[in-house]
Amino acid sequence: MNLCIDRGNSRTKVGIFHEDNLIEFLSFENFGIHDIDQIYSQYAIQTCILSSVVDEDKDVIDVLRARNKVFINFNHLTPIPVKNNYNTPETLGKDRLAAIIGAAYLKPAGNILVIDAGTAITYDFIDAQNTYHGGNIAPGIELRLRALSEFTKKLPYVKIKTESPFLGNNTETAINSGVLYGMFFEIDGYIDTLKKKYPDLSTFLTGGSIIYFDTKLKNTIFAEKFLVLIGLNRILKYNV
Repeated sequence: MNLCIDRGNSRTKVGIFHEDNLIEFLSFENFGIHDIDQIYSQYAIQTCILSSVVDEDKDVIDVLRARNKVFINFNHLTPIPVKNNYNTPETLGKDRLAAIIGAAYLKPAGNILVIDAGTAITYDFIDAQNTYHGGNIAPGIELRLRALSEFTKKLPYVKIKTESPFLGNNTETAINSGVLYGMFFEIDGYIDTLKKKYPDLSTFLTGGSIIYFDTKLKNTIFAEKFLVLIGLNRILKYNV
């Protein structure tokens, strides 16, 4: 079995795979050695990959390295099954790259836009020749809500609601709708623009905020909650 760990800005997501099948998904606010011990007490894991966008935890890395026959601390030097044309691969978010690799596995030889809606929302493109061209980063839902509250004197912080009128009829709904519909139009705009050059474009949507977008966009998308973990599993298998 393979253990894939994705340490993000707010949570750590863990996937346990048997070959290509995700058999268990776990999520932690504070992931540590105790959690690793619990996982290894239940599963016969011998290979592991760790991807982190936060500062490394040396104790966690040491434990994972000791427990596995193969351990990969994913970075820009790790061999990957796609061509990476990003000018500064050392600065590229590992989760972005893993999501692209996951999408390319699920949709081989396709022109693909991957949208990861989390703390930030990212847009990344890989072509049918398996070449990653890069992408863009923008504030996610929570960052937009906090910015309106923290950088103005009178606008309140609003907890996002999935349903909201197109035009707000009070300050709360104006903020809620402004953020949501602004992101709807942003996402559809990226898809429409890329489709002009790549009419057969496929779009994958992942990340913690996909529930706000998966059924409300004009364009057809594939919603895959575990895309980053699927990509990490592909990278791990590629190296093993």
